[in-house]
Formats: sequence, C-alpha cells, structure tokens
Amino acid sequence: MARTLTGLVVSTKADKTAVVRVDRRAAHPLYHKPFTTSKKYHIHDEKNELKVGDKVQFEETRPLSKLKRWKLTQVVEKTREKQS
Repeated sequence: MARTLTGLVVSTKADKTAVVRVDRRAAHPLYHKPFTTSKKYHIHDEKNELKVGDKVQFEETRPLSKLKRWKLTQVVEKTREKQS
C-alpha cells in the first residue's frame, strides 16, 4: 500500500508539477514545547489543475523525474478566488 500525505500547494510554476508543503507537529524531547516542522514535496499534476493555496492529498509512486516521486490523488479543498 502506498503512503498518502495531505498538504498545501505552495508553487505551480513548473509544467505538470506542483510543490506541496506538509506540516507536522512535534514536541521538543526535553522541554516538551510543541513546534511545527514542514517538508516540501514535488508532486505530479497531470491536468495542471492545481492553484497555489489548494489543499491536496497525494500518494507515493515510482520515480517520475529527479525530484518527483508522488502523484496527486485528490483535491481536498480549492482556494477561494478573489473578487474585485
């Protein structure tokens, strides 16, 4: 079974690729203060449907390029468009 993660799209500048940030909460081992760490993943977006700010779910796949090892499974939440 492939690993599945959920994160926020931070960049869509490359063709068919999106950069997604996944935040993780942890507690300091000595002081027990909670802190947030994040990691960025390059995911494959076949239809170029993602926008910056979308919340997406993605899963592990075979290597597609030097950095891409994840593919988009579903868009959990779309960003709201600004109205002028």
